[in-house]
Amino acid sequence: MAIENEAQETGATRGGTDDTGEPIRPPHRRPWWALLTIDTVAVIILSTVAVLTAWCGFQSSKWGGEMSIAFSQASSARVTASDYASQARDARSNDQGIWEQWVLADARNDTQLVAYIEQRFSPEFALAFDAWNDNGRVDRGPFVRPEYVPPGTVESQRLNDRADDRFNAALTENARGDNYSLLTVLFALVLFLAAMSQRDIQRTGRFILIGAAVAFAVLGLALLATFPIRI
Repeated sequence: MAIENEAQETGATRGGTDDTGEPIRPPHRRPWWALLTIDTVAVIILSTVAVLTAWCGFQSSKWGGEMSIAFSQASSARVTASDYASQARDARSNDQGIWEQWVLADARNDTQLVAYIEQRFSPEFALAFDAWNDNGRVDRGPFVRPEYVPPGTVESQRLNDRADDRFNAALTENARGDNYSLLTVLFALVLFLAAMSQRDIQRTGRFILIGAAVAFAVLGLALLATFPIRI
């Protein structure tokens, strides 16, 4: 009997026949995805999304730090630009005071005093004065000439531009951190749906819950792929 059973097993392995003469077929192997149960899918989703949630929290924190640094840089640049603007304002005020004396001396035709005052022009104002004089004095004074640039003007403009740039960068980085924070909310919804699918409810309800969890997880992954990364 043992020999007969062994022969039947050997015949089944080699594609033989049974006692009725029917060919013995090997057992059907189901595809790997057919072996996945709702609980297995839920565990996979829970594990994966938990890691992604932690990653989103990390990225939100990093972008929040970048935002704080950018705001600090913008504030520092703005303060320094204000100092240079004050320097330029004081220089313009001094040049205006000397210019008033030159106008009064020139109106009296006091050439000696005019020459004395001209020797005390600041380099920036002297450059604009020469351009105004060479142009036939058609402008309303040297101060309107483009050549007149008081010290601190260029630095103030450069720092103001930097402050604007860093401020805009801070707003961008704040938006990126908010995007990662919102994504953690989406992944939290996925975790909730996946956990609920493991409850003792009807099979149809479990399928709906796990299907919704998979759909939201795929949506979250698609959004995550478009977000910039800060390490």
